[in-house]
Amino acid sequence: MISLTSSAIEHLKSLIAEKNAEAGTGLRLRVEKGGCAGMQYVMGLDQAKSDDEVQSQDGVSIIIDHDSLGYLRGCQIDYVDSLADAGFKLTNPNAARSCGCGTSFEPQTT
Repeated sequence: MISLTSSAIEHLKSLIAEKNAEAGTGLRLRVEKGGCAGMQYVMGLDQAKSDDEVQSQDGVSIIIDHDSLGYLRGCQIDYVDSLADAGFKLTNPNAARSCGCGTSFEPQTT
C-alpha cells in the first residue's frame, strides 16, 4: 500500500533511536483539511491504536488511521536532505495536484 525508500527507512530508524522511542513506535501518517492545496499531510512518531492500519517495511512501521487510508493508497515516502529543505516527502498517486512545498495536495475526484 505505502512504500518507503531506503533513505526514508534509514532516517526513520535513526529518528526512533535518537528519541529512545519505546518498542512499536512508528511513523504516523494522516491527512487533514488545510494547507495551500486543500488537504495536508501530518506526520509524527506514535504508537498504533487498535483501529489503525499498520504497515511494516524493513524493520520500521507506518501507522495510518482509517479516515486517511483512501488518500494515501500507493504513496511512496522518501527522505530528502537538500540545501533548501530536509524531511519526509510523499509521492501521492491520489493527488490531482500538490503544492510547491509538497506538504499539501488536492485529492483526485472520482
